Amino acid sequence: MSDAVELARDLIRIDSVGGGEAAVAEPLAQRLSAAGFDVREHRYAPGRTGLVARWGAGSPVVLTGHLDTVPLGGQAWARDPHAAEVDGDRLYGRGSSDMKAGVAALVVAAERHVRGPGPRTALEVVLTAGEETGCEGAIDMIALGMVREARALLVAEPTANRALLGHKGALWLKAVARGRTAHGSMPHLGDNAIYKLARAIGVVEHFDLGVPAHPWLGAPTANVGTAHGGINVNSVPDLAEATVDLRTVTGQDHAGLRERLGRTLGDETALEVLTDLPAVWTDPDDPFVQALLAAGALPPGDRPAASYFTDASVLVAAYGGVPAVICGPGEPEQAHVTDEYCEISRIEEAVEIYAGALARLTP
Repeated sequence: MSDAVELARDLIRIDSVGGGEAAVAEPLAQRLSAAGFDVREHRYAPGRTGLVARWGAGSPVVLTGHLDTVPLGGQAWARDPHAAEVDGDRLYGRGSSDMKAGVAALVVAAERHVRGPGPRTALEVVLTAGEETGCEGAIDMIALGMVREARALLVAEPTANRALLGHKGALWLKAVARGRTAHGSMPHLGDNAIYKLARAIGVVEHFDLGVPAHPWLGAPTANVGTAHGGINVNSVPDLAEATVDLRTVTGQDHAGLRERLGRTLGDETALEVLTDLPAVWTDPDDPFVQALLAAGALPPGDRPAASYFTDASVLVAAYGGVPAVICGPGEPEQAHVTDEYCEISRIEEAVEIYAGALARLTP
């Protein structure tokens, strides 16, 4: 097994489902420090640690990934999700594709880069906590001033080593309807919050998101994901809530979108922001994109955007609007599934792509 594959296996063996990133960050911090990086820890919450590791002078290329993993789900796994079993070209385990294989590949590529001959571009490795639940770790890093400048950003999320040029934004809202409770046999004495919420849900279904489809990101979308209300069958409910998932394209003003939706819903519901992450898009002719392609990354093709959001949503702006590419060894369809796996050959290939692209950039 290559160094990157063994590192990926070590990371998978550490349970970071919904937290516990500190245990994953510790061995990575030790490796990067030994390679000559200046490593700063980011303690987002107890047991939830990310890190920022910097090497070299000047504006760096940033390699980033997250250390948390999603829950295992209700279905039984055929393989131990934290045993990092290998079967042929597949490495199994929770986080194998999303995204501990990507983290391992970028760390090993970073080590190779700083030990290479001649002048080298500056490098920053940013490993975050809490990405899966809305990029909270990256947001907190930015608030603390831990990230400041960069020339380009690489996100090692699962793309099967295809260079993807962006993804939609996510504006998640909670719609809250309030009423007045009464006995179910005398509903005229109450004010039914569920009826109000149902009317709001119908409005969301047909809400005009206000912008045309992006040439590559596609059209913005709206979806009501959950709805809850009432406490028992024979009472008029005085509270009902729904969550709304708006996926946006570059150029959409989230604050204006939320305000317009609120006006459309009227006074029967109030909107609260749960997650606010802008869309990301990079020109395919950007030199950083071209360096990755020259190093062996698969071209974007006719679907050049990721279906999921990433920490690039907040990091791109924090780094001054830098070009960002999503390219990682994991299989996109394996993210969050039972018996998740990553192809071993992809991990080794990713190291070559990252190191090769970095070597092509002028210091």
